[in-house]
Amino acid sequence: MGGDGARVGIVLVSHSAEVAASVAELARGLAGGAEGVAVAPAGGREGGGMGTSAELVAAAAASVDRGAGVAVLTDLGSAVLTVKALLAEGDELPEGTRLVDAPFVEGAVAAVVTAATGAGIDAVEAAAADAYAYRKV
Repeated sequence: MGGDGARVGIVLVSHSAEVAASVAELARGLAGGAEGVAVAPAGGREGGGMGTSAELVAAAAASVDRGAGVAVLTDLGSAVLTVKALLAEGDELPEGTRLVDAPFVEGAVAAVVTAATGAGIDAVEAAAADAYAYRKV
């Protein structure tokens, strides 16, 4: 569990601002609102348009940091590279930030639902990663 009521924050990084915001809304909705979980989309570029922005990712991570870690889920290649570069810099993201290897939509839902229970970063990461096993047929 996160210490002292702290909860894991979730950042959703997409090449599209609309996709990131929609997945955040979907995950919150399917988690029953998850009022106690800070979820921030970081989609597109600062001035609009498709792409990823290190500045938007860093700002989103700072906005959801509640002291229990930040789980970052990404959609495609350069979003992953952007987050990896920020993590390598060491001081751009809050302490305890992790890039989570998970499917974007299903992983986001699993991460938010798990974070809403007060689970720690290890459990949030594991739940999101387990979403790779969700079978649709």
